[in-house]
Amino acid sequence: MPQSAEKVLDHAPLFREPEYRQMLAAKKLNFECPHPDQVVADQREFTKTWEYREKNLAREALVVNPAKACQPLGAVFAAAGFERTMSFVHGSQGCVAYYRSHLSRHFKEPASAVSSSMTEDAAVFGGLKNMVDGLANTYTLYDPKMIAVSTTCMAEVIGDDLHGFIENAKNEGSVPRDFDVPFAHTPAFVGSHIDGYDGMMEGVLEHFWDGKERTEAAGTINIIPGFDGFCVGNNREVRHLLNLMGVSYTFIQDASDQFDTPSDGEFRMYDGGTKIEDVKAALNAEATLSLQHYNTRHTLNYCAEVGQATASFHYPLGVQATDEFLMKVSAISGKEIPEAIRLERGRLIDAMADSQSWLHGKKYAIYGDPDFVYAITRFIMETGGEPIHCLATNGTAAWEAEMKELLASSPFGEDAQVWAGKDLWAMRSLLFTEPVDLLIGNSYGKYLERDTGTPLIRLTFPIFDRHHHHRFPLMGYQGGLRVLTTILDKIFDKLDRETIEPGVTDYSYDLTR
Repeated sequence: MPQSAEKVLDHAPLFREPEYRQMLAAKKLNFECPHPDQVVADQREFTKTWEYREKNLAREALVVNPAKACQPLGAVFAAAGFERTMSFVHGSQGCVAYYRSHLSRHFKEPASAVSSSMTEDAAVFGGLKNMVDGLANTYTLYDPKMIAVSTTCMAEVIGDDLHGFIENAKNEGSVPRDFDVPFAHTPAFVGSHIDGYDGMMEGVLEHFWDGKERTEAAGTINIIPGFDGFCVGNNREVRHLLNLMGVSYTFIQDASDQFDTPSDGEFRMYDGGTKIEDVKAALNAEATLSLQHYNTRHTLNYCAEVGQATASFHYPLGVQATDEFLMKVSAISGKEIPEAIRLERGRLIDAMADSQSWLHGKKYAIYGDPDFVYAITRFIMETGGEPIHCLATNGTAAWEAEMKELLASSPFGEDAQVWAGKDLWAMRSLLFTEPVDLLIGNSYGKYLERDTGTPLIRLTFPIFDRHHHHRFPLMGYQGGLRVLTTILDKIFDKLDRETIEPGVTDYSYDLTR
């Protein structure tokens, strides 16, 4: 074997060594019972056809690689955005390991969460004892200022009542009577991570605001960012814009510091987050604005019920979307948009104009959460690009209607198709039958890139196979510039690969573009 103490190979070159190639080939032949190579090749070619596409898109009882995650993941992420808050998931340990690993693999930071460790007996008799013991352990071991409770499939199937369980746990002394334990029921078998985020945000605000008297502070604004894998860069960029305007605001659920802790010799289980006192005081804000409409529908309804003005946006990215957000903030706060922000806007437009010849007419396939797909589609059309396939597995009929209205507003959207509820296996058929120049989504799209040859641009959660993208903004004018540069880099890299052969194609292997 080639591996030795003197010559340690990484797995990529190691498994290309002859010994491993022979071993893997023998394993396939002897244990996988494979079909003949020609049968496999024929079937692979069939899956690229329009006939297969029609069968694929007609699927109803099977989902293959959905572009979404489950509700509790959104609740865990939401909890991470509050001061010294531990996420407590009422369910099995394995489920919580998935939420933690999903977040830590994307952010490259520890993602803290605990479980009530429900097993077979709790599935039969209920998880009250697990809740009582779990809350006590969490409070004692991790010294949180708040514990945010959500649920997994197991707890929801048997009907565990979180409110009753938490009250019983407090009666038994697991945590002090006045300790903050907001909760949300987040069944993983319906909805997606954006619904779990929405449920936990509503649960936190209800916990602190219900029954409290509201005294409106004119011109003050609450900002709710929504589930966002780019929260580190985005939240800071939005703060930058609001600070330039001199707005009085509260960022409710800010996980930017929690998922960007410094390496300075000190471990921070908790870092940053919206202070509990600020959440309480946020009841008095004149308005609550959500940066992602489909992430916060129930939360905004609750904010309206307590008397606040509300408005939502579809991930303010690019020129027009950022304009609309800042003008709304200006209208509520009474603050003018300063020259410094106008200059940032102009620089983005200048950059778009500088690169227009390379962007115009490019065709795109886009997938991800509903607000993200809307935002990227809008920005692509601002650059003169043509969105052809717009897919959101957790998209609704209302989202589909909004998307069609957006696409109809521009000549660049006339060939676009909107796919609500479809998965990435459906996207594969779309890319084979109606090819595009670029694919925009998350790391799971790399398998589509491999199969179809469509270059992938990673711009949304989760990004597992690249590092530190989340530290840079996508929102605002600066975020738009970042997205613009990322798209252009992919276009130029692709052009270099296609013109690199000496004496054959390198007449276009240009130094200046």
